Amino acid sequence: MEFSNAEWRLMAEVWRHESVTVTEVHAAVGAESGWAYSTVKTMLARLAEKGALAVTKQGKQSVFRPLVSQSNARRQATASLVDRVFEGAVGGLFQHLLGEHRLSKRDREKLRALLDAGEKRPR
Repeated sequence: MEFSNAEWRLMAEVWRHESVTVTEVHAAVGAESGWAYSTVKTMLARLAEKGALAVTKQGKQSVFRPLVSQSNARRQATASLVDRVFEGAVGGLFQHLLGEHRLSKRDREKLRALLDAGEKRPR
């Protein structure tokens, strides 16, 4: 499942709270995004239609909860990026990132540990 930038922003709010109303999401993103309440409501409804969110009624309010985990969404988005932009080469993604961004000493140590752990895993 692919998300637009706007959908990622809304999903982040839902993942943060696990269960939210339109009012709560709008309060969190409305000011920075400029989205009206009705826009947020429509976008959440579309995410529900897409199968990313479940929606239930509690009185007059719709309550949304995620049907896809944040880690699964990230995994799918990363796989799509690697396939589309780096022709399936994960190494190309790392080379690009390391060429464009400075890593702190701590980040370098974490990356080395992940690479070492990956080498020890059976294929």
